[in-house]
Amino acid sequence: MKPTTQDLAGYGERLGGAIIDGIISMIVIFPLLFGTGIFQNIVKQGEITFEQQVFMFGLGWSTFLILNGYLLYKRGQTIGKAIVKTRIVDLEGRIPGFAKLFFLRYVVIGLLASIPMLGTLVSLADVLFIFGKHRRCLHDHLAGTVVVDAAYSLNRVQEYGQRI
Repeated sequence: MKPTTQDLAGYGERLGGAIIDGIISMIVIFPLLFGTGIFQNIVKQGEITFEQQVFMFGLGWSTFLILNGYLLYKRGQTIGKAIVKTRIVDLEGRIPGFAKLFFLRYVVIGLLASIPMLGTLVSLADVLFIFGKHRRCLHDHLAGTVVVDAAYSLNRVQEYGQRI
């Protein structure tokens, strides 16, 4: 069954989930940046090398997958989404395939956001899209997803017999 407007997660839940995910990532990544000396290099020189940027990009995505990969695959949630009781589903109300979910919803926007100047515009557009009628960010449109209240999606996913 397709999600209706009443099934959609609210702005506060979506923002809360994103903030929680960001804080958790920072708690994990900061000690790694400090331990590798990258943080000290940024403070000392005010810039980082291309190699360090590549390392940080890989570290960020690896950390994201370690923290959220299983939840995304099984339940269409990140840790933050689980805490605020929201879930990512496709436009039919099912948990999307992991590759589609991860690459189209997260990596494409992440890569575009890392491009100087263009990245700022892409990131802003991504967030502002949420104020459309169906509360879907740009990354939701790219992946064909929507974020719903977890209670709605749990009932629908169980009907379909999916991965929960």
